[in-house]
Amino acid sequence: MAKFVLGMNLSLDGYVDHDQFAPDPVLFRHWTQQVGGLTGSLYGRRIYELMRYWDQDHPEWTPEERDFADAWRRQPKWVVSRSLTSVGPNATLVSDDIEAAIRGLKAQHDGEIDVAGPELAQSLTELGLIDVYRLYFHPVVLGGGKPFFAGHRPPLRLTASDRIGENVIRLTYIPA
Repeated sequence: MAKFVLGMNLSLDGYVDHDQFAPDPVLFRHWTQQVGGLTGSLYGRRIYELMRYWDQDHPEWTPEERDFADAWRRQPKWVVSRSLTSVGPNATLVSDDIEAAIRGLKAQHDGEIDVAGPELAQSLTELGLIDVYRLYFHPVVLGGGKPFFAGHRPPLRLTASDRIGENVIRLTYIPA
């Protein structure tokens, strides 16, 4: 049975915003390795549309960015959306009976499936389907925006903490 893992970069005050902070080279390599080791990723529509950036090569990319794109392209992706009618390469659209489809993914696969997108994460948290929460704290205070925990806040138990790169602390929790 797969584990659903919610891991995202966030500010010290708990908000996610990819435009406000970027990973340093060490954290970027960490994300490349993380993505390369996943069984797949489960995306909400908005974050999937942002991540589609990695579907097409860009001449200005560094070798590290090409490595990330290769890892991202190889992994299976499931996109939860009622508004999209199609998705890109190596992706499957999940639009009907979403809860059953997601529970089926969990039952049919082994390894880790990344959960990406705060709204999707909120829905899966409310269903009790998130197995691991990885919070990557950056030394930034946003004062508002999209919160990491958008709804129900489950009781959690800290299982690990570590520093990644110069400025990021990763806290790993499981539901208590």
